[in-house]
Amino acid sequence: MPHPITLKARRLRSNMTEAEQRLWRRLRNAQLGVAFRRQYPVGPYVVDFACVPLKLLIELDGGQHMEAQAYDQRRDTWLRSKGFRLLRFWNHDVMQNIDAVVEAIWREVEGLRGKSPSRPPP
Repeated sequence: MPHPITLKARRLRSNMTEAEQRLWRRLRNAQLGVAFRRQYPVGPYVVDFACVPLKLLIELDGGQHMEAQAYDQRRDTWLRSKGFRLLRFWNHDVMQNIDAVVEAIWREVEGLRGKSPSRPPP
């Protein structure tokens, strides 16, 4: 029997939000030069997107996160204590300005890879 966090990740992969689906279309297949995983278990948590080799995590937040700020803070602190970098974006930003979100992610990726960012891929 799979671990409960693995089952949760599978369930979340099957029920991605519209914003998650939209961003995933831009991250999958190493379009930014590195591989991302979606709904990826990290310790006791499931993160929206993870670039494991760079220890970069991406979280998309909807309105429900306004009420969950204390939980998010504990979660972020734990993830950072394990050496992960965490980027957070609002669903609204993904839906309204996906190019800016992808560019911010790409710049972070390039910085973590030790490269000087020039222009993100289309």
